[in-house]
Amino acid sequence: MESSPVCSVSESETCFSQCDAGAHSFQPSFDTTGETSEILSRVYRPHGTLARTLYHKYLADERLQRYDRNKWYHCDTNRLQESVRERFLCLGIDKETELFLDQSCHKSDWIFTQLWHSIAKAFLGWFMTQTSINGLLGRGSMFVYSLDQFRRLLAVTEGWRGGALLDLGAGDGKTTEVMGQLFSNVYVTEISGSMRWVLAKRGFQLLDVEAWREAGIKFDVITCLNLLDRCDRPLSLLRDLKASLRPGGKVVVALVLPFNPYVEIGRLDHRPTEWLPIEGSGFEEQASSAISNVFEASGFRVERWSRVPYLCEGDLTQAFYWLDDAVFVLSAPEESQQDVS
Repeated sequence: MESSPVCSVSESETCFSQCDAGAHSFQPSFDTTGETSEILSRVYRPHGTLARTLYHKYLADERLQRYDRNKWYHCDTNRLQESVRERFLCLGIDKETELFLDQSCHKSDWIFTQLWHSIAKAFLGWFMTQTSINGLLGRGSMFVYSLDQFRRLLAVTEGWRGGALLDLGAGDGKTTEVMGQLFSNVYVTEISGSMRWVLAKRGFQLLDVEAWREAGIKFDVITCLNLLDRCDRPLSLLRDLKASLRPGGKVVVALVLPFNPYVEIGRLDHRPTEWLPIEGSGFEEQASSAISNVFEASGFRVERWSRVPYLCEGDLTQAFYWLDDAVFVLSAPEESQQDVS
């Protein structure tokens, strides 16, 4: 993973990073060996590994500042069928998102902390997953959407308050904290031991990752953020989600596109037992395929969907990273929920 090639924005709007947060492999967003690097190299030629690293980080961060962040939320609706197009909710960058980016830039400049993380990651990677390493080191926090964006996705007013939220695969709980402001009770699951420890410290109610449905709780909202492409049986999980909603409840699914399933734990080949039939080559095609071939085929109704950046804190390579996320808000007819109970 560490030797993956640099991805140029001109080639793809999907950026990857070396954070490896939540098993989603992020790599450098920009090619810093291009024209800008050549010009600056005439003035300054860094000597030593650390000097070169900081030099290329400076170039990458400069390009990050100039990058048009409106592209994160853009969807070519002309490529969508009318029934899919009319349910698309166009979001945009807001103050909460900007705050996360500013904090990421600040943290990435903690040189000695980042060096310690790099050394610890290289050692711990022999016997721990990347998710558990991040939990232990307190690094690689993620951002999917702001509180206001979450409200808009759910189509609720500012004063709305729900009963029970379940966040599956909650990671370090930073995104859970954003959503939890709208609910009286917040439950979480997480397979990583170090992340469960972090979640417990944050005061969330932990449910067993294999037996959360057996708790018998009906949830107002269940969130499944960037998990379907990382679990072994995503179709079975969708059935469990449907059965665990209260009447009128919602499921919020975030899915990284292009679709690239990878099971971090339990499978030697890292391929899932159940394969999601997502087809198409571009974001719009794959999002449309997910709606028809996955969610509607599983008995859900897609009420609205959007495109957001799946953001990750940075490191010594650059200040932050992102992947393209499609977020879907699902509901299920009551008779459909009874059928799978």
